[in-house]
Amino acid sequence: MTQIKDREAGKPLSAQTDVDALLARAKKPAADAMILHPFYKGKMESVPKCAIRDLNDFAIWYTPGVAAPCRAINAQAEEVYEHTNKGNLVAVVSDGTRVLGLGDIGPKAAIPVMEGKALLYKYLGGVDAVAICLDTKDPDELIRTVLMLQPCFGGVNLEDISQPKCFYILDTLRERAEIPIWHDDQQGTATVALAGLMNALKLVGKRPEEVKIVFQGAGASNVACTRLMFAWGVLPENCIVVDSKGILHAGREDLQRRKAEYVDKWRLCNITNAGGRTGGIADALVGADVCISLSMPGPGTLKTEWVEKMAGDAIVFAMANPIPEMWPWEAKAAGVRIFATGRSDFPNQVNNSLGFPGIFRGALDVRARTISDEMCIAAAQALADTAIEAGLDDEHILPTMDDWQVFPREAVAVGMKAQEQGLAGIAVDAEALHRRASDIIARSRGLTQWMMREGYIAEAPEV
Repeated sequence: MTQIKDREAGKPLSAQTDVDALLARAKKPAADAMILHPFYKGKMESVPKCAIRDLNDFAIWYTPGVAAPCRAINAQAEEVYEHTNKGNLVAVVSDGTRVLGLGDIGPKAAIPVMEGKALLYKYLGGVDAVAICLDTKDPDELIRTVLMLQPCFGGVNLEDISQPKCFYILDTLRERAEIPIWHDDQQGTATVALAGLMNALKLVGKRPEEVKIVFQGAGASNVACTRLMFAWGVLPENCIVVDSKGILHAGREDLQRRKAEYVDKWRLCNITNAGGRTGGIADALVGADVCISLSMPGPGTLKTEWVEKMAGDAIVFAMANPIPEMWPWEAKAAGVRIFATGRSDFPNQVNNSLGFPGIFRGALDVRARTISDEMCIAAAQALADTAIEAGLDDEHILPTMDDWQVFPREAVAVGMKAQEQGLAGIAVDAEALHRRASDIIARSRGLTQWMMREGYIAEAPEV
């Protein structure tokens, strides 16, 4: 078996017992979650951000004093950003129809994920976020609800919504809303995957216009990956997309019949796969330089005998949650040079958490009306540059969440691009954006750590 290294011990692993240990470690977060979630009964709570010197202050924060800011906002709507938390508040909205790798588990079962998202927003980006899980599967009803929520929120993060309706919901809301609407399964995944691809290609010495990429899975995440990567410089005709029924190509009659429903899939049928290759994922991977897999959780969704037929210096991103399409040791055994997953317990985590906190920080701080693909590409470049400065190697193609300075850098990149594109509500220079982002993120992290030291966040039980 090809040797891989344990990230904690730094020792080579080659025996089956070592693989068993890695498997056990990979399963541990789920076991720990079943202890710690009920212990804390959720992950977020509301706390005041204003001073309460004595009870007389309630005359300022509530009636009668509060009438003055209400009148100011009524006279000038933009004053809402000066007198309320709207400019730092995001709604994390889901209908629970495609949660992680679990599928349609409903809005109540989706709450732990949305609360987790809110926690990451706060700790990594200094952004206040609220989980809102809606008891509807009707896309138009979800759209109406989000539009009605706009007065209170500076932005909306759509999450875990099944396709194809997720495309319709996002496109409609981006067209109609006055605040940024972001679908993290689309835009967030694509941004971080693009950053990883930038640096992986740099390491293997291949250019975006030369590489042959296979996208395994044609859901929301990979459709967005194709869009951003093509906009960055990857050529569609060099790429192949594979869904559950096989390779996409212009002769796919099933998609031609439903092209009004599967607009993005049908478009990919006509702009990718210039060679007209047919078959399944095994056929698609022959000679490929890169595989971007956002498909069914594994292991076994990607098999070593398929991956072995890729080109030299192969790059594989296996990003299904909670279990990647193949294990890292399987990829190494198949000759893969650079392997990434969406998990933090393996090298090269390609995960949305590296993107959305900093991206929304920047969008909020310039009061952006939307988050464009160009803003996402700018964030991806900031991510990639941060990793380059730290020192690239095959197991370090991206920063980690510990590298918290990456989030202010993303915020600056996004905020400046929004202003360049005329999408910002206010003008802020790069230095001020970086200072604002750094201060608010440091405050969020420091506040959490202080509450833990002082016992306001209870000490977790041993797991």
